[in-house]
Amino acid sequence: MTQHFVATTLGGVSLESADGAQKDVLESALKQVGFIPNMYANMVNVPGVLSTYLHGYAAFRQKSGLTPAEQEVIFLAISQQNGCHYCTAAHSMLADKMSGVPAPVLSAIRAGQPIPDAKLEALHAFARELVRSGGKPSRADGDAFIAAGYTDATALQIILAAAVKTLSNYTNHFCQTVVDDRFASYKVA
Repeated sequence: MTQHFVATTLGGVSLESADGAQKDVLESALKQVGFIPNMYANMVNVPGVLSTYLHGYAAFRQKSGLTPAEQEVIFLAISQQNGCHYCTAAHSMLADKMSGVPAPVLSAIRAGQPIPDAKLEALHAFARELVRSGGKPSRADGDAFIAAGYTDATALQIILAAAVKTLSNYTNHFCQTVVDDRFASYKVA
């Protein structure tokens, strides 16, 4: 197994240890989610990383035109494709507790099985393929995505979600972020 380069000198930043710019971004994050996730504590080592993430995440959540369940399907597809166990756990919890993803859909996503909802299956497949292909999804996945009722504008929203998840997924890989206790029961191997 290949050993990956990981952060060895960065630790999580708390509100108490944060400098001015870090503190501003962490306080904004705290207002949005009510706590400082381990991921945010790592991202804020470079305040622009967390600030960019928070802005893009909010824009996707508030303006994508997708339901909360569809948003979670996208975030899970991207996080799984990128191999991010932290974000897979976090978005599984959000899918289950807050976003209304039906249990059979979440179970299928987590198990890598076909989703028992054709529209969500097309959305999931397209989001995974978009990331896997570096932004060049297959014609078949694109056609299934459009046939399911999505649009080119929806595809751009998925690109926004992929950009946000790239920031978080890569930070979690680099910093070896520990899954927060709030998400622990949704951890994946």
